[in-house]
Amino acid sequence: MMSGSLLLTLPEVILSAGALLLLMIAAFAGDRATQLISALAVLLLAAAAFSLLGPAGSGGSAFGGLYVADSFAAFAKLLIYGAAIVSIILAHGYFARAGALRAEYPILLLLSSVGMGMMVSATDLLTLYVGLELQSLSAYVLASFMRRDLRSAEAGLKYFVLGALASGILLYGISLLYGFTGTTLFSGVAGAASDGLSTGELFGVVFVLAGIAFKISAVPFHMWTPDVYEGAPTPVTAFFASAPKVAAMGLLVRVAIGAMGPAETSWQQIVIFSALASTILGGVAAIGQSNMKRLLAYSSINNVGFALFGLAAGSADGVAATMTYMAVYIVMTLGSFLCVLQMRDAAGNQVETIASLSGLSRTRPGLAAAFAIFMFSLAGIPPLFGFWPKFLVFDALVAVGLWPLAMIGIATSVIGAYYYLKIVKTMYFDEPEAAYAPMESKVEGGLIALSALAVSPLGYLAIPFLAATSMAAAKALF
Repeated sequence: MMSGSLLLTLPEVILSAGALLLLMIAAFAGDRATQLISALAVLLLAAAAFSLLGPAGSGGSAFGGLYVADSFAAFAKLLIYGAAIVSIILAHGYFARAGALRAEYPILLLLSSVGMGMMVSATDLLTLYVGLELQSLSAYVLASFMRRDLRSAEAGLKYFVLGALASGILLYGISLLYGFTGTTLFSGVAGAASDGLSTGELFGVVFVLAGIAFKISAVPFHMWTPDVYEGAPTPVTAFFASAPKVAAMGLLVRVAIGAMGPAETSWQQIVIFSALASTILGGVAAIGQSNMKRLLAYSSINNVGFALFGLAAGSADGVAATMTYMAVYIVMTLGSFLCVLQMRDAAGNQVETIASLSGLSRTRPGLAAAFAIFMFSLAGIPPLFGFWPKFLVFDALVAVGLWPLAMIGIATSVIGAYYYLKIVKTMYFDEPEAAYAPMESKVEGGLIALSALAVSPLGYLAIPFLAATSMAAAKALF
């Protein structure tokens, strides 16, 4: 029984054991072993992803129903591990230039990935909480990773204080659900909800959804996002904007469909409000931003709103659309942050102002073209691939009769398009500013090119594969 459960949790076992081993290497070899530890961490994440081909990808329930290995979890974990690998690769040059190269960085990402894996595989409220806290504890340290930088220290403190508050709200919701249903298993909660929600259970649902909404930075629990994204080191911000977003969205979908499926009318109202508020605020608040990382923070809030539209549909097609959206979103986001990492002055110092992009098409045409592709794709402008997931979530809404919501969503996407187009206008039509330093890393250049190709019209070639895998993932929940 125990060996079977360990086989189902093989990705988490690989990453946990590997992280502890790398921690020992870091303790004895120090920061000079950072490059080796980073390379081994990438290999461990690749091994964890490869292990999903076995029972860990679709083997069923483990540990008496506390954990599940299914297609939905496997789909989310592949996205999480991919984003973590890119976050490790792009960090080396950044921290080396800043003189802050530390062996602990890739280890923290591994431990965070363990927590995120547990989040998307949780079928019990306590497993959910343990996974979420493991991910959060690593994230608090990562946000304040550059200890001597005031912005980084401030970002870590803000994230910790607000994260602790959200964690308390979530735990209170879990205790209410346990008190009124007598179980922490998702199946037990769903069984209790099938007879209709009592007032106590309804409060529990609201508190649990509020706690998870903080993790995806959905309105009204988004307040930490711009400050933490701006203050944290750029590779950490890239990580925050991708892998934890997928994990928290996967967790939210599993809780909504798996634990609260019979009470759809109750949670659907909350999700619809949060989706509308996130798309509107994310679009409007980004317009006045002058810092590129803050703008991408509001962009992430905006995109989370669109992903929530798929969940609001409450159907298998809607969930498949949400997971497809997250898959395309992390490619666009990581590509955007890889471009932000190239924003360095002649002395090699990081520059974050949007004004510094002026005339980039004449000083760095390749970088400007990549930036433009990511901005147009984030805006959902056809023929770029970012249009496809937006079409899918709106199509899922129309299919279940929520066409007024789809119409409002389409209107709010126009607001978001304005500030993406403003960046393209700055790069292509404004007078050139001082040229950026040349690209130092061919690996970063290659990743930018690959990401740009993936969200270009060539991305449409992946639709059959993406549609089949996301639908298989969605059906695992229904």
